[in-house]
Amino acid sequence: MQTPKKIAVVGSGLVGSLLGIYLKKRGHIVHVYDRSPDIRKINFSGRSINLVLSNRGIKTLQDVGLETEVLAIGIPVDRRAIHVGKETVNEQLYGQNGEVIYSISRGLLNKKMVDLAEKAGVEFFFEEKVWDVDLTTATISIGETERGEWTTHNYDLTFGADGAFSRIRHRMQRQSMFDYSQEFMKLGYKELHIPANADGSHKLNKNALHIWPRGNFMLMALANLDGSFTCTLFMPHDGENSFASLKTTKQLVDFFAKNFPDTKEVIPDLVDDFFKNPTSYLVTMKCFPWTFSDKVALIGDACHAIVPFYGHGMNAGFEDITVLEEMMEKYGDDWANLLNDYENSRKPNADAIAELSFRNFMEMSSKTADANFLLQKKIEKWFSDKHPDKWMPLYSRVTFSLQPYSEALAIGDFQNKIMEEVMQLPNIEAKWNSEEVENKIIDLLK
Repeated sequence: MQTPKKIAVVGSGLVGSLLGIYLKKRGHIVHVYDRSPDIRKINFSGRSINLVLSNRGIKTLQDVGLETEVLAIGIPVDRRAIHVGKETVNEQLYGQNGEVIYSISRGLLNKKMVDLAEKAGVEFFFEEKVWDVDLTTATISIGETERGEWTTHNYDLTFGADGAFSRIRHRMQRQSMFDYSQEFMKLGYKELHIPANADGSHKLNKNALHIWPRGNFMLMALANLDGSFTCTLFMPHDGENSFASLKTTKQLVDFFAKNFPDTKEVIPDLVDDFFKNPTSYLVTMKCFPWTFSDKVALIGDACHAIVPFYGHGMNAGFEDITVLEEMMEKYGDDWANLLNDYENSRKPNADAIAELSFRNFMEMSSKTADANFLLQKKIEKWFSDKHPDKWMPLYSRVTFSLQPYSEALAIGDFQNKIMEEVMQLPNIEAKWNSEEVENKIIDLLK
């Protein structure tokens, strides 16, 4: 047990709430601040991408005994369902031996996490706008407006878990030797909705991530417990086949009839949803350092916001907490070294999952409909099933293992070079599962 501290966590999202539980179990006084209203008292919809919970995030929940309660509000997903035409759906299993990820509503999970944190003894302060933090004392300043009157609250340590546009990081950026970058994709996203059937059942296979890959744009759908699906349309903001090009009901309906014809019967509120829900942005944000002395630290999206195409934003944020817990166990009350090792351990892995997430858009939007890509994945799975000690596919390394993201990225790049050679073999389509191909891969692995 550490010597109890009075700790502020700014941000009551998924990472902030779970961090509060971990700190409370260590014996600390934990106050969580958020500028928004209590999520449990508002309608959360219209600008969300369903979360995907996988092994890394599950481990963080497991370590504080919460995985059963959280998995109860998730739906196991074991495959991609690729909608390549009006009636053609190709399925690809994610892993093997029943390996699954879990589709969870962001709003539902956030409400659950706040409930669990309050139950653990964490105190929440909603509609409190934190504008600044004193890096040398961890004192936070709260007020109605940025230029109005502020009140100060003294803490021993402050964590910034306040997302990609963090106020705590904004304060840290004003010090020298602080590296910061943000990069917006030319894509945006919009939430759409597939309602349940009249009897409450799902209109599509609930145990699949549904993808309509169309090159530089795509539609995606993940199931909810109530029989509905949360759909996300990813498109460029401008140009041909963009949000800017869909200004009228006719343009929208014609666009979906041409590109997503099999959705006509399952998205009855397409027009209302499209014009009612906002178009949101996708950003990758990197920074360093993540900590200041033993007083202030960033965690989750506040220090490594990523695009959602690997489904690892939450999982990476939860894994930050796992590493922080390991450092608390190792260093005890030596918070300066504890936080230093935390940021140095996590930074390379945060950069790696950012790169993997960016690349995965190309895989999901284009390659999943490409015959050569599908053949390559089939060969990888076949070889991996025969030689699990020699080959684990990149997706499995990232999603079904706890191997550091940076190692998974490096090994994945090495394996892809091997597969590029294998795919050049004459008549590979006919002999993909032959002894020749097997021996070729084994030779290239040496």
